[in-house]
Amino acid sequence: MDFPLPPPEKLIFLHRRSDGVAYVIINRPKSLNSLTRSMMVDLAKAFKDLSADDSVRVIIFSGSGRAFCSGVDLTAAEEVFKGNLDPEIDPVLQMERCKKPIIGAINGFAVTAGFELALACDLLIASKDTKFLDTHARFGIFPSWGLSQKLARIIGVNRAREASYAAVPINGEQAMMWGLVNHLVDGSEVLKKAQQVAEAIMKNNQDMVLRYKAVINDGLKLDLGQALALEKERAHAYYDRMTKEQFKNMQEFIAGRSSTKKQSKL
Repeated sequence: MDFPLPPPEKLIFLHRRSDGVAYVIINRPKSLNSLTRSMMVDLAKAFKDLSADDSVRVIIFSGSGRAFCSGVDLTAAEEVFKGNLDPEIDPVLQMERCKKPIIGAINGFAVTAGFELALACDLLIASKDTKFLDTHARFGIFPSWGLSQKLARIIGVNRAREASYAAVPINGEQAMMWGLVNHLVDGSEVLKKAQQVAEAIMKNNQDMVLRYKAVINDGLKLDLGQALALEKERAHAYYDRMTKEQFKNMQEFIAGRSSTKKQSKL
């Protein structure tokens, strides 16, 4: 893969590939990628910039060394936690606002704030030695990046309660079984698998991928009836804007794909 090693001085490393994939890497491996306030600012800026960059189609988010992210650096806890975090420098909020699909490549520990960063991704690829751990209750930290709400919606309320109340880790195998991660691979294969998933996404209509992400994420904030109405509303608006030429191109594209499949079977 066309991916340079992050320089040590870059604690948040951003790399754009020529094929439309961008990498965001938390690069503080000696501290298990724990976050300082300045790193949070840089992380938020990276996702905001990538969302606005038309050359970027998919984002892969990972960490250097043996952790994805071990949470906030508690030596700077007061600086990080006190007061409302400006939305412009809130990394989770900027990830949620990001128009591009975000693939989390989770290698090793994803702890507390790191767990919340993982939950802000659209898809997760995890190594077999990954451990997701919520230590908010252990250290008297109130969750503010969504863990108390998102985890229960993904793995079920009772499982999430135990994970959070008792601060017990969710290992890679459990995460896969419970639907928290999409793929579980050997540690050396995490970025490779993430790239494969990114390439599969990029084979599709880019505009529709972005619209699909938006309608899924917006729909998740609503009850099912409202979400179905939202989908229908956006579908009608989409088709109403299409010209006769666009419909013709769609039909020709589908016919061409069908013909190719038939020939491949001969």
